[in-house]
Amino acid sequence: MSSGSSNFLLVPIPEYPVIDCVPNKNVKIVVLGASNVGKTALIVRFLTKRFIGDYEANTGALYSRKINLDGEQVSLQVQDTPCVSLQDDAEGLYCQEQINRSIYWADGYVLVFSITDLNSYRTIQPLYQHVRRIHPSGNIPVIIVGNKSDLLRARQVPDHEGKALADELGGPYFEASARENHESVQAAFLHLCQEMSRALGGGNGEKRKGGLHLARPKSPNMQELKRRFRQVLSSKVKSATAL
Repeated sequence: MSSGSSNFLLVPIPEYPVIDCVPNKNVKIVVLGASNVGKTALIVRFLTKRFIGDYEANTGALYSRKINLDGEQVSLQVQDTPCVSLQDDAEGLYCQEQINRSIYWADGYVLVFSITDLNSYRTIQPLYQHVRRIHPSGNIPVIIVGNKSDLLRARQVPDHEGKALADELGGPYFEASARENHESVQAAFLHLCQEMSRALGGGNGEKRKGGLHLARPKSPNMQELKRRFRQVLSSKVKSATAL
C-alpha cells in the first residue's frame, strides 16, 4: 500500500440520528458471512471509498449515514456482524444471538463469501435459509457478493458458481474487491439500496416485523471507533518505520 493511502481512514464514519429522516426513508442493511471474507472492509469501502487492511475482531458495529438515493435523501444504516460458521454436519449453521437480532432488524441483506475460500461459499445457502426462517414470508431484498476478486490466482469459487447460487436464491451476484476497486463495491450496495427503497415505497419500513419488537442493534460508541482507527494507523506507521 502506498504511503499516501495510509491516511485514508483517519476520520471515522460519522453517525446521524435516524429521527432526522422520515421513517419510510430508513434503509437498514445487514452484512453477513463467514470469518475473514472482508465484511467490514466492504462496508468501510462503500461508505468512505477507502480501504484499510487490518481490523480488530468484529463485534458488530452499526454505521449510519445520510445518502442521496434516486434524488431523495435517506438514512442508511449498515450493520456489521460477527462471523457465521457451518456446524460439523456441514448443514446446520452456527449464529450468535446478536446475528439473529440483526437479521430480524434489517430490511436488506448482503451475503458475503470470499472467492478464495470455498468453505465461506458453502455457508451462503444455509445462511440464506436461516434468514428465511426468521422472515418466512414476504420479499427479502438480498445480494450475494464474492469478495477478493483481485486475488484471481487464489480463486477457489468460479464466477459461474457464484452466479448459479445467486440465481437459485433469487438475488443478483456481484464480484467485488474491497482492496482494489471501490466501484465494484459501490455498485453492489447501491443496487441493494435501490431495491429496498422501491420495496419500502410508501410503507413505514416495519411492514415485515408484525407484532414482535426487538431492540435495535447497538451502535458503537464514537470514541471506540476513533480508538480503533488510531490503533490501526499506529500499527501501519510502525510497520513502515521498521522497513
